[in-house]
Amino acid sequence: MEKQIVTIVGARPQFVKAAVVGKAFQGAPEVRPITIHTGQHYDENMSSVFFEELGIPDPDFHLGIGSGPQGAQTGRMLEAIERTLERLHSSMVIVYGDTNSTLAGALAAAKLRIPVAHVEAGLRSFNRRMPEEINRVVTDHVANVLFAPTSTAVDNLIKEGLSSGQIHLVGDVMYDAALYYGASADRSSGILSSLGLNPRGYVLATVHRAENTDDGSRLRIIFEALCEIAAKTCVVWPLHPRTKAALVREGLLDPEASPIRFLEPVGYLDMVSLEKNARLIATDSGGVQKEAFFHRVPCVTLRDETEWVELIRMGWNRLAPPVSSTSVYEKLSSEWSPPPISTNPYGDGHAAQAIVDVLLRNLG
Repeated sequence: MEKQIVTIVGARPQFVKAAVVGKAFQGAPEVRPITIHTGQHYDENMSSVFFEELGIPDPDFHLGIGSGPQGAQTGRMLEAIERTLERLHSSMVIVYGDTNSTLAGALAAAKLRIPVAHVEAGLRSFNRRMPEEINRVVTDHVANVLFAPTSTAVDNLIKEGLSSGQIHLVGDVMYDAALYYGASADRSSGILSSLGLNPRGYVLATVHRAENTDDGSRLRIIFEALCEIAAKTCVVWPLHPRTKAALVREGLLDPEASPIRFLEPVGYLDMVSLEKNARLIATDSGGVQKEAFFHRVPCVTLRDETEWVELIRMGWNRLAPPVSSTSVYEKLSSEWSPPPISTNPYGDGHAAQAIVDVLLRNLG
């Protein structure tokens, strides 16, 4: 009998993760995959372009939730996802990462007694002020199947009392994506030539976390540090809609006067190309931190802590808490050579197939 597996996504990183897992499901004819898109990312370049570039079928359901305060957005998602799941006959719900879509999907499924699988389980920044940390912890504790990307994530789950029988160390699906789509970006992206950029001739910046965009002081510190860097080398900054609105609110966004090259959100393959060819990446994104490592580009993380502690220990990532523009500038401007890589903590590039194998066993 055909079994429905529902994937719930809402943000760009989840589209990428779902794409590689979806490809692995193509070898399982007994499964009917169904996708629910919450609409958390609703901008054309934040959503539909990703589906097209990644070769993902259009979502079966698009809930159109959009943005809003954390509680209100999550509540609207929970209501809409529950209503959608009640129309289906799902054997399993898969959620990814740490967004409000993840939390709402996990809660809706758990309350309807549908088993939940969490891809990217066990990540912890140990900062409960971050909405993403709350989302991760709650999702892990209502999920039935936990797919951990690293051994550190496994240890975190065990320490929180979760059963080892639920936990599966599979590696990181984003590494699968980096291998698969990195080659596609080399073939099809022309963004460097269209922007007149030279490989290793620019710094790539991305900022979107609420802790930075909602705090005017932190945002100004990051902005000023990047402006200082841009006075010496090209800084390219694709703007997340939330970040653009925050820069406008703080009176910082003046593309004509700023030394920074601001871009509208770019498609996934263009973003991969920008990452692969950067001299340095400055980001507050968890996903971009890892992609920098996968493409062997040094990274400075514009946060107080990171859930990807392996990268700090390996010397491929540095933390730059936005406490002053001087301290951030120093981290961005100081040259360092990351050490040779003896082992990859994120697996062998076959995490998606490992996930599908476990899910098929769980479905019987």
